[in-house]
Amino acid sequence: MEDIGALLKEALGLHQKGQLPDAAARYEQVLAQAPRQFDALHLLGVVRRQQGDAEDAVRLISEALTINPSQSTAHCNLGAALQDLGRSSEALSSYDTAVQLNPAYALAWSNRGNALRALGRLPEAVESYDQALRLRPSYPEAWCNRAIALLDLSQPEAALDSAERALHQKRPYAEAACVRANALFGLRAFEAALRAYDEAIAWDARAPEAHAGRGLALMKLERPGEALSSVETALALRPRHRQAERHRGDALLALGRREEAIDAYRRARTLALDAGLDSGELDFVLAALGAGATPGQAPQAYVKALFDQYAGHFDQHLTQVLGYRTPALIEAALARHPGAADLAAVDLGCGTGLCAPFLRPRAQRLVGVDLSGRMLDQARAAGLYDELLCADIGTYLAQNPQAFDLAVAADVLVYFGALDTLFGQVRASLRAGGVFCFSTEALDEGDFMLLPSQRYAHGLAYLEQLAARHGFTILEAQRAPVRSDHGADIEGHLLVLRAGS
Repeated sequence: MEDIGALLKEALGLHQKGQLPDAAARYEQVLAQAPRQFDALHLLGVVRRQQGDAEDAVRLISEALTINPSQSTAHCNLGAALQDLGRSSEALSSYDTAVQLNPAYALAWSNRGNALRALGRLPEAVESYDQALRLRPSYPEAWCNRAIALLDLSQPEAALDSAERALHQKRPYAEAACVRANALFGLRAFEAALRAYDEAIAWDARAPEAHAGRGLALMKLERPGEALSSVETALALRPRHRQAERHRGDALLALGRREEAIDAYRRARTLALDAGLDSGELDFVLAALGAGATPGQAPQAYVKALFDQYAGHFDQHLTQVLGYRTPALIEAALARHPGAADLAAVDLGCGTGLCAPFLRPRAQRLVGVDLSGRMLDQARAAGLYDELLCADIGTYLAQNPQAFDLAVAADVLVYFGALDTLFGQVRASLRAGGVFCFSTEALDEGDFMLLPSQRYAHGLAYLEQLAARHGFTILEAQRAPVRSDHGADIEGHLLVLRAGS
């Protein structure tokens, strides 16, 4: 019988040197003599996790904890193995036990933040990272993971500060450099983001996220050829990188290589389905390119993600880049058909509130509805709405019959193809004599069409038929440029309808 203490000491020395197979062999020798030896079970579990066998790690560490459940380190290591297996709720429970046993355990608090982040509980994750950092201010991994959570919370400035703290404490640190680049991207500092991605790649050339992010920055800088090269590098490093495949499609499309773009989007769709994710957004993109059945409307997730992304610079983009004229056109049209000044009005798809300045004087009560919470945050800051709701406009209207005298939809119906249901919902929400004013992009022939721009255009005859079907009288129907695209005017229809009795 070999001395168990001597074997454990030897095993631990080998373990600390990174000689994992030899360390595992010594731990197994201990267990052959003492099957319930806590340290050997626990530390063999740690070795197994380091060797990539998280399942066996969970088995061994769990068995060790039946012998001595008071060891916070073992609970933390069990949580890490469970997290490797994607069992985040169980991992969180293990970390909770670890910090209950040892409230000063910074690693467990930081790992707890990782589990909360995986569960989508982002504010709690930040609080857990903050606790880890109160205990250990020089903790670059906690600063880096905190930055990731803050980015997910759409707080790029705070995320940038957190990532820079990580880099101040540890260099080289490729992951933190990539997170810093992501934060700069979120702040629309695309040139600085590109430099930060390059720094991350210089430290770890095999990081697919850095190459994929670099590609996105290059797309924003209108350098699609270089962007394509970057996302293809990301795909070479991780062939089933779904987002990189999607971005490859975007770059190919920008280069005019439509058929190749369609192939890339189809591969991204397959990867989404294989991962158990909804493919609706990619189906929509493919349909806009004529490579799939046209849906009745844009997927809500697509619209929400699109406008959440735009929220911080939406007004500037519309007015300075797209030459957006729709609110002004609607304001002029409503002025030609004045009504009472004590109306109840609803701004459908209100966005950041571009229509609110001219609706507010007309409305005793003004409600804004939008799918994008981040857009609503911008609208809320202006203080012009009595109520703002993050909701699907059709669902909201159906729940508020005969509640309004005026409904406005500026540049909203471009995300709906078939409009029959929506017209019915608007009509039911209006009182007799109520007004519905809206814009569409113009289609010369047919009812509606999904365009390559991923927006729907509608025919005037179709809109007139729907108005008659749902008891509206047309007060005005005009055709006018509603925005610009690459310097060319986009023609639209602007209609003002009155609801019958």
